[in-house]
Amino acid sequence: MFKLQENNTNAKREVIAGITTFLTMVYIVIVNPIILQDAGVPFDQVFTATIIATIIGTLWMGLFANYPIAIAPGMGLNAYFAYSVVGGNEEITYMTAFAAVFVSGIIFVALSLTPFRQKLIEAIPDNLKHGITAGIGLFIAFIGLRLSGLIADHPANLVTLGDLHSPEAILALVGLAVTIVLMVLNVNGALFIGMAVTGIIAYFTGQLAFTEGFVSTPSLPDGFIISNPITAIGDVVQHGLYAVVFSFLLVTIFDTTGTMVAVAQQAGLMKGKSMPRARQALLADSVATSFGAIFGTSPTSAYIESSTGVAAGGRTGLTAVTVAVLFGAAAFFGPLVGAISGLSSITAPALIIVGSLMMGAVAHIDWNRLDEAFPAFLIILSMPLTSSIATGIALGFISYPLLKIVKGQFREVHPLVYLFAVLFFYQLAYLPH
Repeated sequence: MFKLQENNTNAKREVIAGITTFLTMVYIVIVNPIILQDAGVPFDQVFTATIIATIIGTLWMGLFANYPIAIAPGMGLNAYFAYSVVGGNEEITYMTAFAAVFVSGIIFVALSLTPFRQKLIEAIPDNLKHGITAGIGLFIAFIGLRLSGLIADHPANLVTLGDLHSPEAILALVGLAVTIVLMVLNVNGALFIGMAVTGIIAYFTGQLAFTEGFVSTPSLPDGFIISNPITAIGDVVQHGLYAVVFSFLLVTIFDTTGTMVAVAQQAGLMKGKSMPRARQALLADSVATSFGAIFGTSPTSAYIESSTGVAAGGRTGLTAVTVAVLFGAAAFFGPLVGAISGLSSITAPALIIVGSLMMGAVAHIDWNRLDEAFPAFLIILSMPLTSSIATGIALGFISYPLLKIVKGQFREVHPLVYLFAVLFFYQLAYLPH
């Protein structure tokens, strides 16, 4: 089924690779509920939904696409969901926001079955793609700094240095130091180990207590968030969440496609410039996003942490299946994760470091061409300052074709980019955002 011999691997190596990938990305079951809790979603709901979406997407990837790539709710989009879509508009509840996630997932499923997905990816300028990645990285690092108390509100300049003498800030700094040292030393599972060490320190300093034990049966307090697809579509139309749906869709497509290609290249699974079974691989993410919204979590994405499993020898879907099984086991440790989620200093270092890794995309921006660099700069700058990924994307897509027209290079811009520019302009000018 997994063609182990054909891919020069064996079951033991694949299982070890799966364990390695799991350890590097299991932090998401802690971080994701913390972020979505700020949108009002019950912790148990997000915790269980995160694991369900991860299992569905990763199993699909392993069984149907036969790739050693894991799928889970993506960093950045969870922050956008909580702080921009829900937090930025009093009329939008998390129930309504999940309707937008569901609709974006359904559209992604449809695009995954057609050649339009490839045309969309090719139409978007590379510098805008890199700007989006870097902007999201800066945004989630900013969130990590605020959650940990390392920066605080300022009446004139919006933010300032926080109280570095507070127990929370000290714990976050210690956790950040431990985690970044492990990352620099290339220790597998550095983010997870860093959170574990920080949690142990918090426990012995009295900042962390396990009042409800460690193990319990998984639960979904709200049941199905999306029970009627027609109602979900109606919610999107009623609240004018078109830009939100497009932002979810755009970022998911770029993140997933880029990560899949990168991991497949690392594993030597690419056939020239094409990725075999790409349709099934993309369906893994789009199906997981749709089901994740039904149960109560933000959009999923392929995880770059899968590269650690590939480095450990993973070459087939058996690695992904192993990851899914381990996440299934993690579902029974809700009280443990719940206790940790009550102390942001434990998870803030992971947000800051993941943000720094995503900021690496700025190296690929052509800074010598202002017509290419400035739209990317606008995206990077505006995402954290407006607390909105959608606003950052909109400003980039509006400014890019305008600068190309001024420069007389309007023919270089794909018609789809002009279409997106008009839609984003309309959204910023006339719709709530």
